[in-house]
Amino acid sequence: MSQVKFDSEQGRVDRASAGVEINPFDLNALEAAVQLKEESGGIVIAVSMGPQAAESALRDALSRGADDAVLLTDKAFAGSDTLATSYTLAAAINKIGDFDLIVCGEKTVDGDTGQVGPELAEHLGLPHVSYVSAIKEAGGKLLVTYEIDGERYTVESAFPLLITVTKDINTPRLPAFSDKMKARKAEIDSWTAADLAPPADPDRFGVQGSPTRVYRVTVPTEEGRKGEIFRGVVDEAVVIIANALDGGEIPV
Repeated sequence: MSQVKFDSEQGRVDRASAGVEINPFDLNALEAAVQLKEESGGIVIAVSMGPQAAESALRDALSRGADDAVLLTDKAFAGSDTLATSYTLAAAINKIGDFDLIVCGEKTVDGDTGQVGPELAEHLGLPHVSYVSAIKEAGGKLLVTYEIDGERYTVESAFPLLITVTKDINTPRLPAFSDKMKARKAEIDSWTAADLAPPADPDRFGVQGSPTRVYRVTVPTEEGRKGEIFRGVVDEAVVIIANALDGGEIPV
């Protein structure tokens, strides 16, 4: 993480400043999709938005069972917040065409918002279920178990559908050496903003399509725990404590 640089003027992370790997929750999403393919057929397409270096992560996805991969890479996508990111991904999925299921990780370990999946579903006009811990295809529909507020629920949905999965759904497989070698030679499609717009609106890509901004990044100072012992009259101590909680000073 120390290698990652932050552009303070633009208020964004320079994602090209460090290595790229698959987000851990997305590994669970990929494994869930591959398992469904193995059980019911179909193909799995991995889609990522990032710098050209993100191609290595997509090759990892291919080695883990994805059949095809698409990289969305363009300076026009830089600085995207979750809304612009989900819009760009939706434009790519519309370009890909017919699909039955979109599987996303619950969240990313850097942003930790959990917003991209549900926003993507809204852009595509799809029903969606978040925090999914188990899935099962049955009779052309998907049985989905999700957890929220300490409770487990199971719902049935027709396709197409979008889900976001938690780490509890599975244990991602490790790719075999032969699969890694095969993935190294695979061709990965790279799409730019020009490949998506039109019909997508280019004004909704990147910084200009992002209504949120990082105003300032600060590193909080570390202070040791402080304590104060009050002796004497209780009423006087209560007044002093209340004053301190209100921003006042504790008399020495």
